[in-house]
Amino acid sequence: MKQRVATNLITFFFLYIAQSIPMSFFATALPVLMRQGNYSLFAIALLKLIKLPWILKFLWSPLVDSRTESIRDYKRWIFGAEIVYAVIIFGVAMLNIETNFSLIIILILLAFISSATQDIATDAMAARSFERKNSSLLNSMQSMGSFTGSMVGGGFLLLLFHRIGWSHLLPWVAIFVLIALLPLALNKGITLQERKNGKKATSRDMLLFFTQKQIWRQIIFLTLFYAGLIGILSSLSPYLVDRGYQIKEIGAMVGIFGVSTGIFFAFLAGIFIRRKGKLRSRRVISALIILPAAYFLWLTQNEIENHALILIGVALVWGTYGMASTMINTSAMDIVRDGCEGTDFTLQIVLTHLSAMIISLVSAWVGDLAGYSGLFAMELTLAVISFIFVRFFEPFHVKKMEYL
Repeated sequence: MKQRVATNLITFFFLYIAQSIPMSFFATALPVLMRQGNYSLFAIALLKLIKLPWILKFLWSPLVDSRTESIRDYKRWIFGAEIVYAVIIFGVAMLNIETNFSLIIILILLAFISSATQDIATDAMAARSFERKNSSLLNSMQSMGSFTGSMVGGGFLLLLFHRIGWSHLLPWVAIFVLIALLPLALNKGITLQERKNGKKATSRDMLLFFTQKQIWRQIIFLTLFYAGLIGILSSLSPYLVDRGYQIKEIGAMVGIFGVSTGIFFAFLAGIFIRRKGKLRSRRVISALIILPAAYFLWLTQNEIENHALILIGVALVWGTYGMASTMINTSAMDIVRDGCEGTDFTLQIVLTHLSAMIISLVSAWVGDLAGYSGLFAMELTLAVISFIFVRFFEPFHVKKMEYL
């Protein structure tokens, strides 16, 4: 039994890392190339629109749910989406970025649509193939896959890109996407929990999700839980620049050390939640989220620029972010409805993305007006509000939660 769970966890880790590495590479490399090509900052900012498929994927998540009943159905969606993903990356590798830039952007947009579709199917299959008591272990793999993809795609591949170039690197990225499917292809031990009804998901289910009694508790939880971290994360690189660090140093401190810390603590969070229970874990992690904002506020107000102390701050923010991500994903997966697994999970994760975007913008505005002290004070306030909410308001799904 334990061996089967471990095998399934490894399988899903590879699926999550396969979707995140190319996306992280494109999201990091293209702005650099555009700036080198003298594109305006506004044009570079518009590049963020290529991630729209990951914000809008809830629109076609009911289609995936309605056409998936068996393991074979899920594998068909996953294999199909990833093969299209890899083929498009191969195609992009053959194009000259200077003369075919617009076409490359269109192809990457299509690739992200394919990747988002794979994510919907993967999340839905994951929700049905693990018992709720093991969901935290699964969701730690999800967070670790995302963080690893960010570190490899936005760090190591970017360095390799400068050495061997666009056309030589991307074919290997596409090959990796296909290789990452092998664990799923070879894994014959994944079994699905039977649905309690034969209901097929429709677009109306997206609205019905928000009409559930007491669902507001989950919506506020998703919106607030790591609100006290997002502003710090989005301002961390500018903060380090203002402390005199160079780009290479920031890459090592944030892109490698910070993300590695996030990966490690995302893994620990999965074990912690499994052993201590989900309700207690929510409270403990929400309390820990207060620490990074309080720590950076202390650093800023005392004008401390000691390298070791700043590294501790980087570890604090990324470590708690890794734990919070695992907790968010676990909570979201716990409340998916039968037949709407992909739809419900996608809606909740999209909600966290939207709230994170808003918090990032507001925190940047506060930082411009009141400096880093004002920004960190705002984040500390949000973290305390989140802790109070988690401490005194029971989860939407408290009666369904399994604490063993």
